[in-house]
Amino acid sequence: MELDFEKELAEIENRIAELKGLNEGSDVNFDTEIADLELKLQDAKRKTYARLTPWQAVQVARHPDRPILQDYIAGMFDEFIELHGDRLCGDDRAMVCGFATIGQQRMMLVGTEKGKGVDDKVVSNFGMANPEGYRKALRCMRLAEKYRLPVLCLVDTPAAYPGREAEERGQAEAIARNLTEMAALETPIVVVVTGEGGSGGALGIGAGDVVLMLAYSIYSVIPPEGCAAILWRDAEKAPEAAEALKLTADSLLELGIADEVIPEPAGGAHRNHEKTIAAVRKAVLEHVGRLKRLSTKKLVDRRFDKYVRIGKFDNRKYTVH
Repeated sequence: MELDFEKELAEIENRIAELKGLNEGSDVNFDTEIADLELKLQDAKRKTYARLTPWQAVQVARHPDRPILQDYIAGMFDEFIELHGDRLCGDDRAMVCGFATIGQQRMMLVGTEKGKGVDDKVVSNFGMANPEGYRKALRCMRLAEKYRLPVLCLVDTPAAYPGREAEERGQAEAIARNLTEMAALETPIVVVVTGEGGSGGALGIGAGDVVLMLAYSIYSVIPPEGCAAILWRDAEKAPEAAEALKLTADSLLELGIADEVIPEPAGGAHRNHEKTIAAVRKAVLEHVGRLKRLSTKKLVDRRFDKYVRIGKFDNRKYTVH
């Protein structure tokens, strides 16, 4: 899929593919031209992605070719044993949980799954979890606490499911309960926003000791389209809303909501899954190793202090003269 601001990149990539095809079926060698175009492509990627607007970052975060949870499970972990059900209602396929291993490091994985292809997306409800999904996540986090395993939350969801059935089963309570329980969970929690960090859907598994974001991921209380519809009654003003929401990784790092930005390959994660997953794996292991060295009391106290600081108003910046 070609984004509107990626037309130059697509043209160069198509030309490279064309020359490589000619190389295979001809005595003429185009290696020099291909090498020149590949250098030009790398430079174009760097320049294009260095000046993305917040709205363009939203488009990249939603790119259908961006790696999703099942890609991270396949490429990041040496072993994964999935756990099912919340023991109350059912098994929500939009929320995937289980024991995972990276090398010698065992952990509990909790993540939102968007699915691939129409049928898969329908089964996973396009990554929008129901209350039973959040309750399953909490059940597995408590299990991790029992066995002294760190928790890794991979977030990529447009929002929690807003349907009537979800509300009837206690969607708001389930998310609020997770926030309360995660604040005091006596084991390390690392959160990584890999694509969309949408509203309560993300918050329900987003209260961690550290919050990491991929460079072109987003994290917001509301999608830009919804914000524009409320403020201006015009969804076409979504680009303006994206600017105002400060939803990019760099903005959230500056605000103290994100703790670290994980760089993406040139041209975004959708162009190189392997390199993206390797970067996330490296960052996760570094933070898990550091957090495991803290005492339980210090770990929970630091987590509490982190969230108390968010949104604190500083009167000194707004003194009236």
